[in-house]
Amino acid sequence: VHLEESGGGLVQAGASLRLSCAGSGPAFSGYAVAWFRQAPGDARELVAAINWSGSKPFYADSENGRFTISRDSAESTVYLQIDNLKPEDTAVYYCAAGLLYNENYYYPGEYDSWGQGTRVTVSS
Repeated sequence: VHLEESGGGLVQAGASLRLSCAGSGPAFSGYAVAWFRQAPGDARELVAAINWSGSKPFYADSENGRFTISRDSAESTVYLQIDNLKPEDTAVYYCAAGLLYNENYYYPGEYDSWGQGTRVTVSS
């Protein structure tokens, strides 16, 4: 499975962004997909994940409703909508895919494929 992220950029605080993760390969439709982010000097952390069918979104405990993950199976794309962006959201955002039957979304080692990342910079 090949993943390619897009949609990052430089925005002001309070703006919104929609990140896209385009997947290719026949296995993608059966994979769960997650969004992680990594700020400079920090560990990679889970933001949100969604199951293979798109019916079960999952959000990391630290999130407070500003993130929305969705999946368009016809387009083989998973989206991450981020509203009311804050400077602390500045990071490289990665999408990852894997079977994750156990739904251990928090653990990077559970994923088989990763994208190259898209950078989000939020100015105050």
